[in-house]
Amino acid sequence: ISAMIGLTEAVAIGRTFAALKDYQLDGNKEMVALGTMNIAGSMTSCYIATGSFSRSAVNFMAGCQTPVSNIIMSAVVLLTLLVITPLFKYTPNAILGSIIISAVIGLVDYEAVILIWKVDKMDFISCMGAFFGVVFASVEIGLLIAVSISFAKILLQVTRPRTVLLGNLPGTTIYRNTDQYPEARHIPGVVIVRVDSAIYFSNSNYVRERTLRWLTEEEEKAKAEGQSKINFLIIEMSPVIDIDTSGIHALEDLYKNLKKRDIQLILANPGSIVMEKLLSSKLNEHIGSNNIFLTVADAVRFCTRKSMQEP
Repeated sequence: ISAMIGLTEAVAIGRTFAALKDYQLDGNKEMVALGTMNIAGSMTSCYIATGSFSRSAVNFMAGCQTPVSNIIMSAVVLLTLLVITPLFKYTPNAILGSIIISAVIGLVDYEAVILIWKVDKMDFISCMGAFFGVVFASVEIGLLIAVSISFAKILLQVTRPRTVLLGNLPGTTIYRNTDQYPEARHIPGVVIVRVDSAIYFSNSNYVRERTLRWLTEEEEKAKAEGQSKINFLIIEMSPVIDIDTSGIHALEDLYKNLKKRDIQLILANPGSIVMEKLLSSKLNEHIGSNNIFLTVADAVRFCTRKSMQEP
């Protein structure tokens, strides 16, 4: 845990100054440098080494340009510890703190915080968690809070991917999110759902249940408005970049559920990786190869023709 926090702190500090000085930071080199440094330090019982935000800020504000400044600073610190330390015995901590504050205060970007709030509220919570963690505890605690919130956000996005209903834009063969495009019209007897994520074990059940919920809601809506019965469910799979065994089982369960309700499952535009796994699992044989289409428009045309042929 200490190593992870140390690495996170060093990379975060490096990226901050890389943005200020307009240069690129190589994360691999940072890890190699930190690893080598800590291996060497462990042989002499050194404390875990990482980048110091306060000292880096002081170094930056002093106008240092090259790594030679670190050598000079190390020599000065060593000299201070060995010789000059007694002279600092009566120096108030407030004075030492003021030096750090004066160096760090220029790194606070208020406009960036406002932008984060406008763009993503979860990122803002992570930012505030890091800020208050550093202010009231330590840099390590602040980073730990920020990383934990970020991991929670990623897990939430992975386990609950976005699924949307698609409708046809009038006068075109384009199908888009009905929430984003209110003018997009629903196709009678057809429900079109798009899954905006890979389907893995962590979200396969959610995708299946959310799709069935969309279908149930549309069936109730069609019944209330006196529209034709839902006979087809089209899943737009172009955003699905991958699928695992749990995802295959989820699609199979969805197919069986729809079959009991006399609704036909149709897949539109599965990617090459997804298609290979559908073939390997032979799920395409259950669904029917003639029920897998290149585009949503092709699938809708098929559904429309089939609906017209039925008595």
